[in-house]
Parts: sequence; structure tokens; C-alpha cells
Amino acid sequence: MDDNCPKTDNSNLVAEILKVNEDLNQLKDLDAILDKILTESRRITNADAGTIYLVEDDKLRFGYVHNDTFVKEGEVNKDIYANFSLPINDKSIVGYVAGRGEALNIRDAYDMPADSPVSFNPGFDHNTGYHTTSMLTLPIKTSQGKVSGVIQLINAKNDSGAAVPFTDDSQIVLPLFANAASVAIERAIMTRELILRMMQMAELRDPSETGPHVQRVGAFSAEIFHKYALMKGIDQKERKKTKDLIRVAAMLHDVGKVGISDNILKKPAKLDEEEFAIMQFHTVYGAKLFIHSTSDLDAMSGDIALNHHEKWNGRGYPGRVTELTGEVRKMGVPKVGDEIPLEARIVALADVFDALGSRRSYKPPWPDEKIIKLLNEERGQHFDPDVTDAFLEIFDVVSAIRDKYTEDLPEDEKPNPQGEEAKKAAEAQDKERGKDTETKQS
Repeated sequence: MDDNCPKTDNSNLVAEILKVNEDLNQLKDLDAILDKILTESRRITNADAGTIYLVEDDKLRFGYVHNDTFVKEGEVNKDIYANFSLPINDKSIVGYVAGRGEALNIRDAYDMPADSPVSFNPGFDHNTGYHTTSMLTLPIKTSQGKVSGVIQLINAKNDSGAAVPFTDDSQIVLPLFANAASVAIERAIMTRELILRMMQMAELRDPSETGPHVQRVGAFSAEIFHKYALMKGIDQKERKKTKDLIRVAAMLHDVGKVGISDNILKKPAKLDEEEFAIMQFHTVYGAKLFIHSTSDLDAMSGDIALNHHEKWNGRGYPGRVTELTGEVRKMGVPKVGDEIPLEARIVALADVFDALGSRRSYKPPWPDEKIIKLLNEERGQHFDPDVTDAFLEIFDVVSAIRDKYTEDLPEDEKPNPQGEEAKKAAEAQDKERGKDTETKQS
């Protein structure tokens, strides 16, 4: 064994792995779980960087990435929203490991043995100035032995911070953790798919409630909160816990629309005053779904569903609705400022931004400059000033999220079986979502 390699103490690793798996079982969202897996894998091996790929449709889909050289731990990172996949074959190291189901421990990527079954692609290094030395790539396997993903760790560091080979012990211990973590990954994928199926039901009634829309709103909300938490000095443990929850809870912000009559939800014209008053109750209906909360996720989902149309200046709805168990017949006095739960203030901005920036059959997406101008105008009016500032600080991340979760087809290329009536209905619903503030086309 190389004396410069970081030493692995196996005496407590089994207990640590069990504790980490317990922590993983507390997480709800896939991204939070992948982040935790990478964090702990890198801690065990003292690796500078790492990437996780997940098997999807017989390909390796990029899942998550860490690289301390470029983005220090805890910072907002747009690179986690990269959108690409690789074939499962011997043409790449991760493809080889996924196809063969066997780990590879490469001591020096630029000095590989002549009989190596794989070759190193230096493209990333050449494009970024990074220098890859050691690589440990291993499959993630289910309890049935099926490969569900790949972890690739890069540049183990010794006590001096120099890149050295990964130890043989790392290659023995890390698969135990990775394979146990596969259970948490499978659970998170099922949770996300279940939510998307729920939103597909909503999409049948409101064409703006698409799967990509709710995934964007969830991701926007998670990253806005992350930046807000850094600005406010919220500790890492609380930040990660809330970020995990808000990504999932935000996806359910409009689930209460299932309680609104089709006569209103699909009306091919602007709602009149009475109809809009009924539409406002989708916030209450959504909150009612989570009234008997059994978890922090239920509680946050209810708060967001109820309050995401409140406004910082006190001109939103539904206001102080204190009794949800019975039949709520009228809106309450609007909430103001910090009375509105933080998570709902975040989702309010994320939802409006996505509605304005989304293509519809009757309009192209608003350009970013126009949306940002509106957000600045509504800072301190519709939107929490600090939430607005956090959003604007991470606009590169927002753009990466938008690029990842795109609609399958532009609206004007999708079949429209209800013709002009459906077009008008979608237009009316989009206006109800975006203004309140101002969604008139210029």
C-alpha cells in the first residue's frame, strides 16, 4: 500500500455506515439523498470530487456532482442541474462499470496500464483546468444485484492535500455503503414519480400544471431557500433539512385545484368576480389535504398550499383561515410580511416566475429581462424583499434548472383537441396565476 494514501480506519466504519443509512431514511427528496451519498462517500475516502449517475432507460443519466476545487461545500451549485446521459458500454469508465457491475480503482488517469480495459477522457480537465489523478468508480446495486447507478470519486487527498490513489480499503468499504444507499435512492425516485402522477391528474384539468412545471417550481424553491439560508446564517443542518422538504412540498402547491369545478377551472374566458372568489379556495382545499399531518413534509405542504398566494404587502389570499376542519365559506384577513410562512413566500415567487417564463399556446415565454424588471418592481409588494434578492443572486442556477426541466414540446406544437376554447381557458388560468401581480402581455 502507498504510504501517501489516506488511511481508512475500518473499526468504526460499519457503525458509521449504519448511522448514515439511518440519516438517509429521514430524507425525502432524491437530490438531497444523492447529495448525502456523495458527501459521505467523499468523507470516507477523502475525495476532492465525485459524481453520481443513475440508470434510466438503459442509459446513465447524470444525477449529482460535487467538486470542492470549483464549488466549496455548502454553496449553491448550478452544476447539479446538468442534463445529459451516457450509454452503458465500454467507451467510458462509468459506462464500463455500469455494464460490468465491477468497480475500477485507477491510480493515475494519465498513466494507465497498457492493458487497461478503459481509457480516460481528459476533456473535462482541458476545458476547466482541473487535473484528475486518482479515480474510484463503483456500481450502485439493488438488493437483487441489479446495477441502478454509478458513483465516481476523483482525487483522494492525503493529509497534505495532494492527490493520491484511493486505498484498497476504500474499494472494499464503499460498496457496502453505496449498495445500502440504493434503497433510499429507489424510495426517493418512487416518491417523485408518485407526486408527478398526482400532478398529471391536475394537468388533465389545468393544462398549465405540467410535470416539468412542478419540478421547476420545486427546484427553484429549494435553491432560493438555500441562498436565503446562507444570507441569513441558517446552520447547515437546518438548511439541508428544509431544502430537502421544500423541494417536494413546493411541487404540491396547486394540488387543491382538484377541488375546483371544471366550469371555473376550464372557463374559456376571464373569471368574473364570483368565479375568481371560488378559484381562491384552491388554496384552502390544498391545505385540507394535509390537515392531519403526520410529518414535517405534510405540515410544510399544507403551509405552502394554503399561503402561496399571500402577498408581502397584505393584498393576497386566503388570509387568516383558522379552522380548516369544517367548511370554509369566506376568505380571512390577508397575512402580511413575516406572518406568511417563509416556504410559501419562496414558492410564491418561484411559481410566478415560472408562469411568466413558460410558453403557452397563445404566447411565447416572457424574456428574462422583462420578468426580472417585474420582480424588482414587486420586491416588497408581492414578494418578500430578501427572497427576491436571494432569487436574483442565483439566476445562473435558475437558468440551469429551467434548461433541465423543459417541456417535451412547445405548447404551439402540441395537439389541441378542444381548439380555441381550450386555448382561451389556458390563457385565463395563466393570468390568474401570474397576476394578481401583472401578467398582461405587452
